[in-house]
Amino acid sequence: MSRVSLRVANLRVHYRTLRGDVKALDGATFTVGDGEIMGLAGESGSGKSTLGKSLIRLDGRMRHVEGSVELDGKELPIWDSARMNTFRFREVSIIPQYAMSAMNPTRRIGRMVAELVESRGVGFGTVRPELERRLDLVQLSRDVLDSYPIELSGGMKQRMVMVISTLMNPSLLVADEITSALDVSTQKAVAETLVSFRDRGYVKSTIVITHDVSLVYQIADTIMVMYAGKLAEKAPTDVLVAAPRHPYTNLLISSLPEVGVRFSEKRLTGIPGSRPSRLQPPVGCRFRDRCPLAFEKCVEEPPFVEVERDHFVACWKAY
Repeated sequence: MSRVSLRVANLRVHYRTLRGDVKALDGATFTVGDGEIMGLAGESGSGKSTLGKSLIRLDGRMRHVEGSVELDGKELPIWDSARMNTFRFREVSIIPQYAMSAMNPTRRIGRMVAELVESRGVGFGTVRPELERRLDLVQLSRDVLDSYPIELSGGMKQRMVMVISTLMNPSLLVADEITSALDVSTQKAVAETLVSFRDRGYVKSTIVITHDVSLVYQIADTIMVMYAGKLAEKAPTDVLVAAPRHPYTNLLISSLPEVGVRFSEKRLTGIPGSRPSRLQPPVGCRFRDRCPLAFEKCVEEPPFVEVERDHFVACWKAY
């Protein structure tokens, strides 16, 4: 069994709004092992990006309510943005959502990278040879360092941001919806690059946040599914896709198109109903109003527990 790299315990993160606190992440407990690529899936608004950002603390509206995050046995001070500066890019790094807009448009890329590493106490000259090796790996010309971001295509920008985010070999990389604005062939190349970064030891563990289960199915060792700020299920990828135990996971996978199947033969099915409010979330299971298997006990909140080895579910029907 691989050593645990990331350990998250009862993490609760709210967003401050004029109407009150939005309970975006409500009691997440899970681990990610050394070398593990974990896909984090769920529909929009499930709390995926909040979980990813809370591990590096990028959003000033976020309020850490309770819970802890340990990386390689050290607790991350995620409640304190200033103290997290010590850990960002070195121990934990993020490829943010809309990463193609993340680079400073007024800076040449090489200068931007130099400013980043020098802000972490590292001379640009010492990392430039490794930077050039990684550009070669992702099939980018070294000339991009003299270019402005606007001169690169979408796929080139995405690969450049991936190189920058992993240049200091972080233990944990959070990749948030990194393929959402790319064409299919570029999506595949970017996904394969993530795997190669793990295989080459540039990162130890990776969390890939996506609404597209079919993408993480190709590259992830495990998949964790979220719904309305809660963890619903986590299992090895093949197990979760072939034999999901949570009704929401089952419906999420059933809504995906099958390769080679015509629409006239099998119509795609959505999930009826809508997500509950997270300003005043309902008691019990968050999914119960949309769940075809809901029964009386669902007014009590189901715990997120291990039902088989490495297979965790929060559903009374799964125990």
